[in-house]
Amino acid sequence: MSAIDQPLSNGYATTRKFEKVCEILDRNGRDPAKLIPILQQVQEEYRYLPEAVLTYVATSLGVPPARVYGVATFYAHFTLKPKGKYLVRLCNGTACNVKGSMDLLDAIKKRLGLGEDQDTTGDMLFTVETVSCLGACGLAPAMVVNETVYGQVTPEKAVSIVEDILAEEASA
Repeated sequence: MSAIDQPLSNGYATTRKFEKVCEILDRNGRDPAKLIPILQQVQEEYRYLPEAVLTYVATSLGVPPARVYGVATFYAHFTLKPKGKYLVRLCNGTACNVKGSMDLLDAIKKRLGLGEDQDTTGDMLFTVETVSCLGACGLAPAMVVNETVYGQVTPEKAVSIVEDILAEEASA
């Protein structure tokens, strides 16, 4: 259970628990018209939008929780599921698919021990997902790890990238 999911005991504890969210709300003047930028900043902080935070944001902005939830679920950019520290996005556009992007997915999932229905490792280090197009068709097959783009990736190179991250994490 994360700190966000634990029951609230009093107002002080609530404020302290949501200190980062409060900072984001204050930075945006607690303006309901800035809901999308607020949710973007919250997601950047937590790497997803926890349900308790959505409720807190709604209450703090004085808007119905259904509105906040509606915005959070309408845009593909937002996620209600926790993501790993390293977000691996594999392009599955036509060019990448033809050049074997699904082989990359299989290789990475096998290396990370992810089952067919799993996209995030148990240690929350990696989330692996496919996207419709990264807009890098000339680099096909392409993958992105957080903000770093890799082109002309082979399954061996994809696993090597993951291995490098694991080695870096082990030495940190």
